[in-house]
Amino acid sequence: MSFHDLHHQGIPFVLPNAWDVPSALAYLADGFTAIGTTSFGVSSSRGHPDGGRATRDGNIALAAALASLRCYVSVDIEDGYSNDPEAVADYAAQLPVDGLNIEDSTDGRLVDPALAAAKVAAIKRRDPEVFINARVDTYWLGQQANPASTIERALRYVDAGADGIFVPLANDRDELAEIIRHVPRPLNTLPVPGMTLAELAELGVARVSTGSVAYSAGLYAAAAAARAVRDGQPLPPSVPYAELQARLVDYEKRLSAT
Repeated sequence: MSFHDLHHQGIPFVLPNAWDVPSALAYLADGFTAIGTTSFGVSSSRGHPDGGRATRDGNIALAAALASLRCYVSVDIEDGYSNDPEAVADYAAQLPVDGLNIEDSTDGRLVDPALAAAKVAAIKRRDPEVFINARVDTYWLGQQANPASTIERALRYVDAGADGIFVPLANDRDELAEIIRHVPRPLNTLPVPGMTLAELAELGVARVSTGSVAYSAGLYAAAAAARAVRDGQPLPPSVPYAELQARLVDYEKRLSAT
């Protein structure tokens, strides 16, 4: 089954989002066969706020580090780190990945959909096989956050060659259903509060990304563990050191063999 095929199973597949090698290895240990990256996690773990094109170099390093894993890899490249579609395609061509997320906003503002579509088209011309997940940020930013505007933008990206459409924070059931009815590509969401995977499947959602939730949960757990030691409370559940070490030893062996 290809990465493209995962989006056509009739039920949503869950794409967990990693920010480094250990987080990716943790997902593999839990049986996930495809892993995405989170721009917030990559940026934040390097001391930068999300957005602002801060993940450009980090994503090149992370994509290379994940290339030896026995799974599909999709990388979040924010807005492609340039307003020049050909420069975006040049960047994307450096990444040894199966999929890309590219969003239609820069610095917290929606961009002209014609520009976002041109970036999609440039990437697809350079690499017809890569799965391009075009992110529509209308609901994410609260700008033009309605089905009509979202559908109009999404269709521009479909026409440009997008293989999937990502609409984070489109959490209203009826609005999400309307978007899915009018967009002829697999639709990706973040987890929708109050809706199970089965309910999302009924609407036609093809993929659910965890986004930054695992990264933020990890930070919460780290602080909780430190508090437990300080306050004399039982330690929270964790993966044993020996298991984490074994994963990294195995990863390093595979890396040196490639």
